[in-house]
Amino acid sequence: MSDGPGFAYLLLMLILPLSALAARRLPLGSMAKMALGWVAIFAVLILAVGNWERVAPAFRALGDTLGISDQSVSGDTVRIRKGEDGHFWANVVVNGVERRMLIDSGATTTAISTDTATAAGIDLDEDAFNTLIDTANGTISARRATGKTIDIGGIHARDIGVVVSPAFGDTNVIGMNFLSRLKSWRVEGNVLVLQPKGGLVSDSDALSPNSI
Repeated sequence: MSDGPGFAYLLLMLILPLSALAARRLPLGSMAKMALGWVAIFAVLILAVGNWERVAPAFRALGDTLGISDQSVSGDTVRIRKGEDGHFWANVVVNGVERRMLIDSGATTTAISTDTATAAGIDLDEDAFNTLIDTANGTISARRATGKTIDIGGIHARDIGVVVSPAFGDTNVIGMNFLSRLKSWRVEGNVLVLQPKGGLVSDSDALSPNSI
């Protein structure tokens, strides 16, 4: 880790169990084996934290396998569990950039923050007039653009219209212009179920069988 305070904190956490082992006055060989085990555990933690963007997909895949993930894929169906805040949040990949996005059937258009638009390389039409959008916090100004690819699990969509505004802060929203392309979407208890259409051709692009 390049973060000095963070590394010092992990080092302190390592010292505590090692000190406890020393206090137990175990045989030197046993204590050495246990100490090496703790060192290995913390080494893995340090590597995981420092490379979280690379290892996060593996953790999510493991969660899907164990059935404990907030988002799971079965065949071409995506299931998303309701969050503690009462909303459905999906792991979405926009132009190859992964973001946590709120699924909101009350939003007409998919909305993304300026940071997400920049990271995803979304071109904003600087010559276009700003669009006024009514939100829960009032009317805001936004620019229209296009997400070339928007993926949720095994559901793939191309050329989805989006609106971009700094007024969205860090929040990104999947709106009805995405949901309306699905074969169906519904809520079963605390789970949102998304099912794509098969073999649909949209915006002059042939999509894969699991595309919307």
